Amino acid sequence: MTAFRFLTAGESHGPTLGAIVEGVPAGLMVTETMIAADLARRQKGYGRGARQAIEQDRAEILGGVRHGRTLGSPVLLLVHNRDWENWTRVMQVAPLSDEEAADLAASADDGNKRATPVTRVRPGHADLAGALKYDFNDVRNVLERASARETAARVAAGAIARAFLHELGIEIWSFTAEVGGVALDPARATRSREETEASPLRCPDPAAEAAMTARIDEARSAGDTVGGVFEVVAHGLPIGLGSYVHWDRRLDAALAGAVMSINIVKGVEFGLGFEQTRRFGSTVHDVIEGRDDDGRWIHRSNNAGGLTGGVTNGEPLVVRGAVKPISTLARPLPSADLITGDAVDKAHYERSDISVVPAAGVVAEAMVMLTLAAFVVEKFGGDTVDDVRTGLDAYRSRITVPAETPVAGGAARRSAKAVGPSGASGLTGTDEAGSGGDD
Repeated sequence: MTAFRFLTAGESHGPTLGAIVEGVPAGLMVTETMIAADLARRQKGYGRGARQAIEQDRAEILGGVRHGRTLGSPVLLLVHNRDWENWTRVMQVAPLSDEEAADLAASADDGNKRATPVTRVRPGHADLAGALKYDFNDVRNVLERASARETAARVAAGAIARAFLHELGIEIWSFTAEVGGVALDPARATRSREETEASPLRCPDPAAEAAMTARIDEARSAGDTVGGVFEVVAHGLPIGLGSYVHWDRRLDAALAGAVMSINIVKGVEFGLGFEQTRRFGSTVHDVIEGRDDDGRWIHRSNNAGGLTGGVTNGEPLVVRGAVKPISTLARPLPSADLITGDAVDKAHYERSDISVVPAAGVVAEAMVMLTLAAFVVEKFGGDTVDDVRTGLDAYRSRITVPAETPVAGGAARRSAKAVGPSGASGLTGTDEAGSGGDD
């Protein structure tokens, strides 16, 4: 079975964005309509800019699917940029002829901002570091790929992961938890998932959402931007995804890296996250109450966010991401020129959103789902969706059966009651784990 992975390609104002998703088991139902639903969610949210009015994202499936079912081969997706028609000469792929280059230069001289090379780097963006790294004298080469427009391809890929996980009983959703310092109150989070999805900021707390909206309006009036926090929750995960045996097999590490890779995210936490540092351990760690009648292990709380030791523990996975304010400001900050190195009064400005926290949450869903799909495929294998489901079902059955009673000094026995060398019943565990001080 090929590892589950994905790659994206394309520029913000190029002709298209692309994604290749590899390792998708055969037999999964995938349609362009299913993918379109998530792409539409990414474009919504109070505080979005004019680009969202131009684009009406829809992914075209060009490979890996036949008659609505995956073939086990790589899935090729394309999301066309409708704004490309306004950038055809500026973002032309082929080399410019002398005449085309002269026309572009004349257009820039006439004040066409699209045609003018970008040299005033933006604070908080990849402009300066990217231009120096790749030896560019026009920041356009950086900002076109560093743009959050690329995340449309991620969301398209994530929709395939969503379909795969849904077949296994795993569901993922996100909501807006904070904007501009205004946080929701869990006690007032009365909206259903459907109601939340229909709300301007995808926030389950109506009162908080009203205050968040006011903060966005305040930022807009000031020519500024505002950040916030999203929360992603996954239900239905089995105990045992990930591993503690190596750093790169820890699921929490993989998820943190995936969510941090989103252009605007500057911090990731699980469960209580940093709040754990301000509490005593007795109020942080999730008490294990034992197995229920169905063999499911129950925790009294979920402060760990569904992960212990880099492994899922059966509770819902809870991941939060800190979204910084967008770097492109309607009232630009002072900066410097890439070519001269001199200070300039204003950094480059290109149309921008005011706040993207709801959209960032949708992108984070995609990154979480793509990561979980990779770990599921790695653990349960299989060339078809039915193979994976069979493996998962067998595993779920195994972990609901009580373990054999251990025997001191000997291997575990398969009998219901293990018997030691002296004929005595096998020993039960104690509350002394025998670890050192670095547990």
